[in-house]
Amino acid sequence: MRTAGPFIGRLCDALAGPGYAVERGFLAQDAARALRAALRVRDAAGTFHGAGIGVGAERVVRPDIRGDRICWLDAPEGAAECDVFAALEALRGALNRDLMLGLTELELHYAIYAPGAGYQRHLDRSPHGVERTVTIVLYLNEGWGAADGGELVIATDSGEQRVVPEEGTLVVFLSEGLEHEVRAAGRERLSLTGWFSRRTVGGIPR
Repeated sequence: MRTAGPFIGRLCDALAGPGYAVERGFLAQDAARALRAALRVRDAAGTFHGAGIGVGAERVVRPDIRGDRICWLDAPEGAAECDVFAALEALRGALNRDLMLGLTELELHYAIYAPGAGYQRHLDRSPHGVERTVTIVLYLNEGWGAADGGELVIATDSGEQRVVPEEGTLVVFLSEGLEHEVRAAGRERLSLTGWFSRRTVGGIPR
């Protein structure tokens, strides 16, 4: 995993500017390999389920719109997950210090997209009592190339920004206002995805 100082500074600067950042090589190969192994253990244990769209009573599973299966990480297990949580918590602290975002918590889940599955263009929506503020995506795909597809496409003021989901790449962007999509891939696509969030009371961040 990258040394905290350099990548944290770059990510803070990017979120303060265009609102998104791509940090390639954030994870070393051995760390990505360990996270893939952890994902497979959780999947074999039956902890993954079809991801939904919408919030609360309106939440439904629509594979034609969103085709991934997910497993929430309520707490890290093993050294690789603990290291990722620690690095992202350091980033959360820096964002609060430098950008005064008031981020109070980190939500993370593994995501598996089967070949041909994708996620249509959307905004990240917040559940009741939570305001998702910064979206995080960390890719775990070994030997991924541009020909495999599966790009993350972020709609920005300067046009579409396409990110190939290469092993070890970290993407962060402001959740509010930046629509994005996951293009279908030719093979299974793995990631660790989540948000830095703020708790709200009556729709007001606290």
